Amino acid sequence: MGRSQELREFKHGTVIGCHLCNKSIHEIFLLLNIQQSTVNGIITKWKQLGTATQPQRGRPRQMTEWVGFQFQ
Repeated sequence: MGRSQELREFKHGTVIGCHLCNKSIHEIFLLLNIQQSTVNGIITKWKQLGTATQPQRGRPRQMTEWVGFQFQ
């Protein structure tokens, strides 16, 4: 099973915009091709906190290129 990806801020805003236009959770997840539980979680957090996205927890991983082994 692969790692889950965070949704971009634009997708969060789109979900909230659809919710404000009185679309149901079912209609939103069909329209945007996002899991229904994710749509429900975004809307719930938006109602509780008043914001679509939250700051990232912890330090992000450092992305480096792996060169591999060099044989002599």
